[in-house]
Amino acid sequence: MVYIISWDDFVERSLQLFRASPEKTRYVMKYRHSEGKLVLKVTDDKECLKFKTDQAQDAKKMEKLNNIFFTLMARGPETDITEVTGKEQIAQPPKRGRGRKQ
Repeated sequence: MVYIISWDDFVERSLQLFRASPEKTRYVMKYRHSEGKLVLKVTDDKECLKFKTDQAQDAKKMEKLNNIFFTLMARGPETDITEVTGKEQIAQPPKRGRGRKQ
């Protein structure tokens, strides 16, 4: 098992692993609330890639990776994923509430 430090490297290697053997590749997410850690694992039983984080901001990255994998699984491993990764959400201005300023 290999823990990959860089998120971009993890995504790139995970996609390569999936495209090499799409029938055997599995993607698993594991969240441990007591430790506040999220572990993502991609494996094809020959190679295992893992990414561990405790940052809440990485949840958006994980959601984007889920969308990429769902697209590849539904449309096939040779699908162009630029339409999934190219869509950036427009930043919305913060909502003004009646609460106390922090």
